[in-house]
Amino acid sequence: MKLLPGFEEEYKKRHDEIWPELSKLLSERGVYDYSIFLDEETMSLFAVQKLKDDANVDHLTVEPILRKWWDYMADIMETNPDNSPVEKPLKEVFHME
Repeated sequence: MKLLPGFEEEYKKRHDEIWPELSKLLSERGVYDYSIFLDEETMSLFAVQKLKDDANVDHLTVEPILRKWWDYMADIMETNPDNSPVEKPLKEVFHME
């Protein structure tokens, strides 16, 4: 994902104040230990979320609260026409357990 330049503090503020109903939905679907990192040079955002074994995240994108969050964040991020964040898959080059 990509943050628009100059919105670093606003992005952090909005996530520090994440809506309880969105946080609850993610937890109910099996998401835990969720972090987002910012590369300040490229304004790239990298999200890492751990999922429980029985996680059900396949259809999160149709949830009204998630779509509302996308709308809320659209003014400070690169987005698709539906306001979902522009995402780019990354190739895993190393993993250690």
